[in-house]
Amino acid sequence: MKLHGALSHMRRLLLMVTLLQLGIGLSWAAPPGSPWGADYFPNVPLVTQDGKTVHFYDDLIKDKVVAINFIYTACGDTCPMQTANLRQVYKLLADRMGRDIFFYSISIDPQHDTPGALKEYAERFKIGSDSGWSFLTGSKADTMLLRKSLGLFRDDAEADKLSEHNTSFLIGNERSGQWIKRSPFDEPKVLAWLLGRSMGHGKPNSTSAMTSYASAKEIPKLGRGEDLFRSRCDSCHSLGAEEGLGPGLQGVTERRDRAWLARWLKTPDQMLAENDPIASELFNRYQKLPMPNLRLSDSEVEALIAYMAGSPVR
Repeated sequence: MKLHGALSHMRRLLLMVTLLQLGIGLSWAAPPGSPWGADYFPNVPLVTQDGKTVHFYDDLIKDKVVAINFIYTACGDTCPMQTANLRQVYKLLADRMGRDIFFYSISIDPQHDTPGALKEYAERFKIGSDSGWSFLTGSKADTMLLRKSLGLFRDDAEADKLSEHNTSFLIGNERSGQWIKRSPFDEPKVLAWLLGRSMGHGKPNSTSAMTSYASAKEIPKLGRGEDLFRSRCDSCHSLGAEEGLGPGLQGVTERRDRAWLARWLKTPDQMLAENDPIASELFNRYQKLPMPNLRLSDSEVEALIAYMAGSPVR
C-alpha cells in the first residue's frame, strides 16, 4: 500500500512538472463545498460602457467562462497593449464570444472612467457593445474589493499610483471552479486554447479534427527581429498593406527616414508630446490610439527595423 501511494504521488508530481515545463498554468476543478462560489465572489454593482447596471457574480461570472482584467483609459502604455493583445484572443474566439465565453475589463479609475469614456476606449479598439466583451466601472471601494478578492492588487505599489497596477488577468470557469492567473501578453493562441478548451467545458473552438503529435511540424526558430515583432507589434500591425489598430507596415522602412523610424520605435510618447507632425497625423488617423512606448533597447530597435526591411509581405 505504501509503495502504491508513493507511486501515485510520484505520478502527480511528474504531471505537475510536465505542465509547468509546457508553460501551462495549473488549475483544479472545485470539489463540492468549494469556497469559490457565490459566497466568495463580491456581488458588487458595476456599470457597463452602455450605462447598464449589472452585478459581478449574478450577471457577469455565474456559470460562465470568463477573462477579467483591470485597466484605466488614461493609461499610456500598458493598458492599450493589454487590450490590443487580448483583442487577438477575442478574434480567435469570435464565434463563441457572448455565448459561452465573456471578457470583462474593469476600470480602476472610476472618477475619470465614466461609461462614455469606456465606450470611447472600446471603440478605439473596434470592440462593439454586443461583442461579449464588456468595459465596466463602479465605485472605488467596490472595484478595490474585486481586485483584492481576485488576487489582482499589489499592496506594495498600487495604493498611490495607478500606473503601478497589477497587469495580470484572470481566466476561469465559475461553474467548475477553475481559475488561472495569466499575463495578457502571453501568446494569444495559448490563451484562446485555455479559454476555449481547458476552461470551456472541453469544447473545441474550431471544427477541425484533432491530430497526433507525430504529425506536428517542427516549430521554426525565430530571429530576434521576428520574435520582437510577433510579441510586441503583431497585435496592432500587419507586415503587409492591411490595416489593423495601426497602419500596415509594408514598405515602412522605405517610406520613413531611418532615424525618424528608430526614434518612433523607441520613444513614440516623446514624439507625440513634441507634436511631431508625422506622429500627430498617425495618432489622429488611428482613433487617437497612441503608439505605446515598448521600452526597446537600441539593439532591439535595429533588429525590428532589419526584420521589417527584409520580411516578405504577408
